[in-house]
Amino acid sequence: MTDAVEIRNAVKRYGNVTALHGVSLTIRDNEFFTLLGPSGCGKTTLLRMIAGFEDVTEGEIRLFGQNIANLEPNHRPVNTVFQHYALFPHMSVIDNVAFGLKMQKVAQDARRKRAAEMLEMVHLSAFADRLPAQLSGGQQQRVALARALAPSPKVLLLDEPLSALDLKLRQAMRVELKQLQEDTGITFIFVTHDQEEALTMSDRIAVMSAGHVQQIGTAQEIYEAPVNRFVADFIGETNLLPVEVLSVRDGRAEVTLPGGHRLQVAAAGQGIGKHHLSIRPERMALTEAGDLQAVVDRVVYLGTDRQVIARLEDGTPLHLRLQNSDRVAVPAPGKRVGLAVEAGAARLLAD
Repeated sequence: MTDAVEIRNAVKRYGNVTALHGVSLTIRDNEFFTLLGPSGCGKTTLLRMIAGFEDVTEGEIRLFGQNIANLEPNHRPVNTVFQHYALFPHMSVIDNVAFGLKMQKVAQDARRKRAAEMLEMVHLSAFADRLPAQLSGGQQQRVALARALAPSPKVLLLDEPLSALDLKLRQAMRVELKQLQEDTGITFIFVTHDQEEALTMSDRIAVMSAGHVQQIGTAQEIYEAPVNRFVADFIGETNLLPVEVLSVRDGRAEVTLPGGHRLQVAAAGQGIGKHHLSIRPERMALTEAGDLQAVVDRVVYLGTDRQVIARLEDGTPLHLRLQNSDRVAVPAPGKRVGLAVEAGAARLLAD
């Protein structure tokens, strides 16, 4: 598979502040790739460096094999959709979509034809003659997407474009964005701090923290097999339990859980000593006698499921999720319960 973007040891400094520390990653052609992390992790800075809005202090960025360090933003075969759509309020929808083609001096008939095709793709043909103020937030976002796609960029950069939308609209737009990427075959690089957005849309995800890439993988790889505490804690919900590794043999570790219980788990280079274990809340079940003993503090109704907040014998807090079903017994606060951990669900982490 062809590589669309290759980032080699990219460093970005602002005076004596380093925003990116030697980032290296490869994004494949026709891939929906997401840069995910908390505010200040460097994800938007990296996106702006690809776009050409920020210089690379050290390292290089290659686009389809070409070093683009000396290319001005308007000469790079990329386009950007920002968090704020920046539509021209005095222009009609179709003129907004055609604006980039006009700047490229595309003939009027050709650019209006292309703009009409893009509006049809985002299901807004009936709104071509309206002004942006006459559209909803979701419709404005689709106009911004159509405008960015009209010049046929090789790579489309999306900087948190869903953050201004309400929950229902964000959920609907996730499906539309992924479908749009598959239909066009364009490489999408998407920036977000929202884990659910990343998990539902991405072919692969790069989890970032403090200017470093912590892990790159598919949504399932990152969720099921986080490489360290940061990734485990940032992606979804998890229980991080302090454990003592007693022995390691043939890729398996014997660990002591809080309260003295022992468990066999997969090891990935961890040695004997103190570590942390990640167990997802949905990967545990209530049982008479289990790997862990806990006392229920609270049960929170969440609609699709119930969150049980408990504490282990040593006071360590623990969360688990129970499906919202009449077939699932829900323990009352104060009840002592046993918790069974699904085989392979406990993940020993590097700190």
